[in-house]
Amino acid sequence: MVNNKFNLERVHNKYVMEAVFRNTLVHAFLLTVAVACLFPIFWMVRSSLMSNATIFVDRSLFPHEWNWHNYVVAWTKGNFGVYFLNSIIYTVSVVMGIVVVSSLAAFAFSRLQFPGKNVIFYMFVAAMMIPTPGSFVPLFVLMNKLHLVNTRLGYILCMINVGLSLSILLLKTFFDKIPNDLENAARIDGCNRLQVWWHVALPLTAPAIAVIVIYNSLNVWNEYILATLLLSDNNLMPLQRGLMVFNGAYQVDYPVLMAGLTMTAIPVILVYFLMQKHIVKGISAGALVG
Repeated sequence: MVNNKFNLERVHNKYVMEAVFRNTLVHAFLLTVAVACLFPIFWMVRSSLMSNATIFVDRSLFPHEWNWHNYVVAWTKGNFGVYFLNSIIYTVSVVMGIVVVSSLAAFAFSRLQFPGKNVIFYMFVAAMMIPTPGSFVPLFVLMNKLHLVNTRLGYILCMINVGLSLSILLLKTFFDKIPNDLENAARIDGCNRLQVWWHVALPLTAPAIAVIVIYNSLNVWNEYILATLLLSDNNLMPLQRGLMVFNGAYQVDYPVLMAGLTMTAIPVILVYFLMQKHIVKGISAGALVG
């Protein structure tokens, strides 16, 4: 009996040591990846607080003198105040438009019966396989004929179109799993189709809507190609397009350029830290629903 107990303890200790060793390797690998991803951001912020004379000379991790004036120059002379405001306007407008249009379309595909429903739905799904540059020529011709080139409305409509296919597919999956009894109960209480969509369907798909809001917010905030195609007025440019113009005008003043990059990255980082739980929750809920 003593030998059996001793053998069990040896097996248990061996198992614990293997588990500790395995977890140590996994955490060491993840920590290395995290440092590799975060260090460029740290170096960008560090460079934004230096002067143009010391940015390539000072090799220390933290600058000896912190030059916050770079942010003032980037915000005023670099016109980043206008770019920042434009990106906020575009992001809010596009995300609201995508949520409204995609939820209505997905609700119709899920709950209504009309001719060609499946064909139209699969056309939306197939549109996800077409790369954005592949539609540049017809998109520009269409916007030009509608006199929407170099306008806020034209850019917003194009960005709404970019985010519709994935949003409709995701929301339709959630709407399909909503019990018909809930809709029937709402109809008995006097709700019409729009009221059922607003009071019943949307609250139950909150995780999916959270994913759509986060994904499209980051997509619009970081968008550059369509802005280059459609916008030429400096006062209409979003941050990413304005950043390239700023880079061409201030390509020698690297600290000011890094200050502009830092201001561009801060909202994205904040959104990720504040909403990462919703991203995981929405993706997990989608997997369970599917």
